[in-house]
Amino acid sequence: MLAVLPACEHRLVMQHRIKDWTAMLTAVLCLASVTGCVTAQEPAPAWEEESAPEQPAAPEAATPLTPAQLDQMTAPIALYSDPLLGMILTAATYPLEIVEAARWLDADEHSSLKGDALNAALEQQSWDTSVKALVAVPEVLRMMNQNLEWTEQLGDAFLSQQADVMDSIQRLRHSAAASDALQSSPQESVATEDGEIVIEPASPDIIYVPCYDPAIYGPWPWPGYPAFYFPFPPDYCYGGGLITFGIGFGITGPYWGWGRWNWRGHGFYVGPRVPHPGPVPIRPWVHNPAHRHGVPYRDMATARRYLGPNAGAWRGYRGFPATPSQARAAPRMPSLTRPGPPLFQSYGPGPRVRSEASRGAFSLGAPASRGGFGGRGGGGHGAGGRPH
Repeated sequence: MLAVLPACEHRLVMQHRIKDWTAMLTAVLCLASVTGCVTAQEPAPAWEEESAPEQPAAPEAATPLTPAQLDQMTAPIALYSDPLLGMILTAATYPLEIVEAARWLDADEHSSLKGDALNAALEQQSWDTSVKALVAVPEVLRMMNQNLEWTEQLGDAFLSQQADVMDSIQRLRHSAAASDALQSSPQESVATEDGEIVIEPASPDIIYVPCYDPAIYGPWPWPGYPAFYFPFPPDYCYGGGLITFGIGFGITGPYWGWGRWNWRGHGFYVGPRVPHPGPVPIRPWVHNPAHRHGVPYRDMATARRYLGPNAGAWRGYRGFPATPSQARAAPRMPSLTRPGPPLFQSYGPGPRVRSEASRGAFSLGAPASRGGFGGRGGGGHGAGGRPH
């Protein structure tokens, strides 16, 4: 018996262990089955829903902006010189690069760069030529970055309604001229050519940013859409009258002098930056979607224009959402569509650029833009489009 008892005990122990293992295995399988059911049935956590909300698909074709909306939008820049205006409108079609350039400019190692040193540093950047040009006029670059939604919508309007935007600018220039506020000065030359008002820098190497408010346009014809304006930093502007000027910015670098306006023909062209023998070779400016960096276009029609007929199926390209679940809302225009005194604070960071810009904030290593214009209201080149 003494020899048998250990064997019995051994068998009993093994039986109990087998039962325990079987019970444990059964429990694990049941738990896995229950977890699978719960996972399939339970909704996604609230934080996941908030981080990726379902958005309506962008429209096939956006409703054109009215003259009142366009005048309200272009009022802050309509009296800028033609070269500066060309850089603003083309650079506005690349809003994410505006954000990157503003951060880059405000970094300590770049904020003091001037002349050849600045041009050499800009050569290392991949931004569109129009964006690089605005780095030489930091107050304007910061203004566009601080009012990013306005910048987005201005660029979208220039892409889809270039002729209407140009008509709006001319309409406002004629209003300012009729009130005797728009005249030649030591900073700018104002002339009329074929019935269109042309504004050029008095010196081809210096850009002045004019300071003015909506009173310069005289009686405003759109009571439901008051004109916007950008307040200027204290002590920035000098002189008397309705239009004054701040300091001049040197533009002797390689990024200026290529834009050519044809106001009557509603065209903006790319030409040589240096004197060219014989007829000047110019070609229409072409938007380059590669510099869009994933910022969706305002509507599918514009997306197809620049991304091709299959733009909606380009899942790998973030220039336009491929499906309704991926689509982001069309741009809001709160101040452009509601009556009452508009406030530029309502623009803030653009809804379609915000996420892309924050994605690169740490890699850029630069603080948010500082200084520059305020943010309230009152009262580039595509294929074949880069200058040679």
